[in-house]
Amino acid sequence: MNVSLRRTVLSAVVCCLFASSTASGDEWGTLKGRFVYSGSPPVAVELKADKDVEVCGKHKLVNEELVVGADKGVANVVVFVRDKSVKVHPDAAAAATAEKVVLDNKDCRFEPHVAFVQAGQDLVVKNSDPVGHNSNIATLKNAPSNNLIPAGGEAKVTFKAAEAIPAQVTCNIHPWMKAWLVVRDNPYAAVSGPDGSFEIANLPVGEVELQLWHEKAGYIGSVTVGGKAEETKKGRKKVKITATGTDLGEMVLDASMFSK
Repeated sequence: MNVSLRRTVLSAVVCCLFASSTASGDEWGTLKGRFVYSGSPPVAVELKADKDVEVCGKHKLVNEELVVGADKGVANVVVFVRDKSVKVHPDAAAAATAEKVVLDNKDCRFEPHVAFVQAGQDLVVKNSDPVGHNSNIATLKNAPSNNLIPAGGEAKVTFKAAEAIPAQVTCNIHPWMKAWLVVRDNPYAAVSGPDGSFEIANLPVGEVELQLWHEKAGYIGSVTVGGKAEETKKGRKKVKITATGTDLGEMVLDASMFSK
């Protein structure tokens, strides 16, 4: 191999190695944690169905503004990344555009009670009940949506922009029905499950700023971790994401913040 050709081959190899290093140089980690109620779990308040009683009256309907499990886990706490310029993992971006989010009118309530959808992602509002519902979505940045959905029907909604605060969803036909939609411009958000736990995968390694919100408490003002209170002004909390994963542990929420 002559000198000129050897230099060309070597240059090509170096360029390939550099491109490969650049493509795989980003590191990603998983964030998880669990929200816990500080006092005795509150008793769920039953709701009375006064419309379509022959259908809705068969279901045990309860107020879902504050759901605390027997293990004191707080459900439906919203956690999302505030940073608008956060780097997004390709897999997370692809999943958000490929998957549809479903909000169902089922058993005369919304399922789930709190849902996350990304701007540009399809939201399918279904009706699994044998009676008609309407789903009135009160957005600020996006055009309001109020679809009448017959039994077994569905409607598709796509939001063009992120919402600064969660949007309330109501049914004007059955006024006890209420849900919330968290509309963000990146896929980094989660809603705590029945045991209070949440997880967000494929976050960029480094510092990110979270925002914590709950229907009853609003933006969460403080959490207690390991017996130490941490102020989270307007629900904002900075955390460091590591490639091995970041576990925020049990974050205790004082019962007083839910007394609004």
